Amino acid sequence: MLRKSFLSPLRTGNRVSSQRIASPAQFSSPGSRTYAAPKSSLNLDPSYQALLNDINIALNGSRASPPAHRELEVVQESLGNVAQEQSIQDWMPMEMPLEPTIEDYEDPEHRKSPAALYGSKQISMVVLPEELKAAVNLLISDEATPVLRSDSTRLFKNSGGEQGQGEWDTMYNTNYSSREQTLKHAVRDGMAFATVALPAHYSAIMSVLLHIKLRLEPTWEVNKIIDWGAGTGSGLWASAYSFQDQNSSDSEAAHDATVAGSSIKSYIGIEKRVGLVSIGKRLIAHTPKSGLNVAWKKSFREEDKVLREEGSKTVALSAFALTSLSNTMAQKTLVQEMWESGAHTIVLIDHNTQKGFQAVAQAREYLLRLGKDEVEDPETAKSDIIGSHVLAPCPHDHKCPLLKSGGASLTCGFLQRLQRPPFMRQTKQTGVGHEDIGYSYAVIRRGPRPSPVNTSVGRVGAIGKRAMEVSRFANEEMRELEVEVDETGAVLTTAAEMPTTEAIVDVDELEEPSGLQAALRKEAYNWPRLVFPPLKKPGHIILDSCTKEGKIMRVTIPKSQGKQPFYDARKSSWGDIFPHMPKNTPLERQQPRMKRGNRGVGGDIGKRKDSFKVREKQSYGEIALSVREKKKQSKQQFARTRGDKVWQD
Repeated sequence: MLRKSFLSPLRTGNRVSSQRIASPAQFSSPGSRTYAAPKSSLNLDPSYQALLNDINIALNGSRASPPAHRELEVVQESLGNVAQEQSIQDWMPMEMPLEPTIEDYEDPEHRKSPAALYGSKQISMVVLPEELKAAVNLLISDEATPVLRSDSTRLFKNSGGEQGQGEWDTMYNTNYSSREQTLKHAVRDGMAFATVALPAHYSAIMSVLLHIKLRLEPTWEVNKIIDWGAGTGSGLWASAYSFQDQNSSDSEAAHDATVAGSSIKSYIGIEKRVGLVSIGKRLIAHTPKSGLNVAWKKSFREEDKVLREEGSKTVALSAFALTSLSNTMAQKTLVQEMWESGAHTIVLIDHNTQKGFQAVAQAREYLLRLGKDEVEDPETAKSDIIGSHVLAPCPHDHKCPLLKSGGASLTCGFLQRLQRPPFMRQTKQTGVGHEDIGYSYAVIRRGPRPSPVNTSVGRVGAIGKRAMEVSRFANEEMRELEVEVDETGAVLTTAAEMPTTEAIVDVDELEEPSGLQAALRKEAYNWPRLVFPPLKKPGHIILDSCTKEGKIMRVTIPKSQGKQPFYDARKSSWGDIFPHMPKNTPLERQQPRMKRGNRGVGGDIGKRKDSFKVREKQSYGEIALSVREKKKQSKQQFARTRGDKVWQD
């Protein structure tokens, strides 16, 4: 009766409320209904029991709530004066050592030996200067973006591949049916060249010029550049930023360089392509040049030759121009003009292709032969310094071992990474912020090759010093310390009189003195050059290098040779010069000059798998293009196949 009277008001009210009270079991979970029943204990493995005990111990020691918030207290003036009078050692924790250790000064550069650090100085990534980027942006501001992208694709993008996705390159070869068509597209082609090829050429030239500055004396000055195949002025911009009045050779200092602060006073650009010349003039027109005199000419003339006293401060440059010429005779004429210009430094740069490498290698041998002829007959010398030698990249003056080595066709080339500017990314329609530019080069200097030195300095870095310290302490015998006491039992030797351990590396020792740099500069003429990427294995490093004997050798640096040589080899890169002598006898690459038969010795030296490149599938369109290209080359077969004889005439 009571239950009915209690539920009657709820039935007349809200239906939802009555349902909630009438059926409370709807809101109860199955776990709540069985909560009262005790659960049976689990039979755990004994190994888990120890783990659970450790967890319980850790939880018992933890706090259930975070520590209480504490406010900062104001220190009285008297206490503040006392705190200021205390030494810094009193405020340092007990775990922090007071004496400097090797970890305080150690970084990836100092871990290398000074010799390996000198041989591995390269530009990790070239960044275009702000003046050059502003000049290009001003140039293309009035040009329609679709037209500029169409011209760039037509000139510098190879057709083929899947869905027409070809690869970009910087080789500029225009084949128009008439001269009128050439002049019509001259300016548009020049703008496309400035957005695609100019940054890539600038990075390669910049890398070579800074390497020359590293290999020569710091007192070497340059005030004149003669550029064959100047294009839109890539050599002008690179030389202006490489040779500054403050003689800063580091890439970080080159970032703050300007054209007005360059030590170059005269630049002569030799270029016949009218469109490229007009774009080059527009790029440099609005840039402050200070005392720099820029002249563009179609050919090299007799009045352009430098005087004998100015030859040491003049650089003859040819960047990516040899392969743009129509035949081998034109290439030889260009190199002959560079030799007769009177410049003491001749720089040849071209594409890292079979054609580009062969052109550079043939020009290198031709210049060496001209220097040899002057030594044999001094009366024919064009300068007061007779002879010639290779400064870079070869450590010898012999014939190039890769030019006619037989077997697989290999090239001596290197890579330089470029940070793509915004206009370059927009033109190529890519979000990748960098690209790698392949190039082959040779630097020829007038005069005899420096005599080899027998010194071996700078072979120990932080890694080697640490290994020597560990070895020294391991070989010492352990002795028991004796404490001297007087008659009263007092210790005579106090803590202040105890000898302290000196730091392994001193701050002054980390700074490379000029004397060490001078010695390394002389030794570097005979160091092998890594002409292929190193093969880094867990227990040994394989270095395929060009040696002073004029041969391609495979050098193996095992871990047993020592921590410092192994570390320097493991941190080496493609294009470095390596200072350490190998522990074992290197393997020489000897390839027969026959297409069939024995592979020879060291057939795998120099071969690499380009796993980073996207391999495109073959298509009938690519095969048709290759057949047409072969037919086109057959028309100039006489000029091409006779290349070796032309250089030897």
